[in-house]
Amino acid sequence: MDRFVRAVRQISRVCGYLAAGLIGFAVLVVCHMVFVRYVLNQNTIWQTDFVTYSLVAATFIGSPYVLMMRGHVNVDIMPLYAGPRLRLWLALFASGVTLAFCVVMAVLTFLFWKEAWDQRWVSDTMWRARLWIPYAGMPIGLCLSSLQSLADLIGLASGREPPFGIVKGHGA
Repeated sequence: MDRFVRAVRQISRVCGYLAAGLIGFAVLVVCHMVFVRYVLNQNTIWQTDFVTYSLVAATFIGSPYVLMMRGHVNVDIMPLYAGPRLRLWLALFASGVTLAFCVVMAVLTFLFWKEAWDQRWVSDTMWRARLWIPYAGMPIGLCLSSLQSLADLIGLASGREPPFGIVKGHGA
């Protein structure tokens, strides 16, 4: 299990780097778009679509990293004031719901991606991008988020990780 958790954490870290790279590349493309449109006075064709798809992909592909780092928004008033036993049960419940949500969304976005693949969907813009390519970021990111959620649940259930990251000295 330790190998699995370490491997998932490494994959999540790589996802964070990929997401940051996608955002950085999107910024460069926006700069290119501004230059082409306002300096060269030419039309832009692919840049807006590329930036939109890159930011969506960065959101989904970066989600395992955010989950691993506990960078998401949470309300921890109840866990802070709960005793250790209740805190553990709350954390197990929250982790289970998170895992279930990620798995369900991974399946649904995979079906959406597959439909785009099977039906050969393309964007409605002049670029005519094959939509299965940008849509792939959704099921990939959610599958990896499911793995990260499972790794977190394993760490919690095995006692390797404290519930909600709260060490024993805090709370009631």
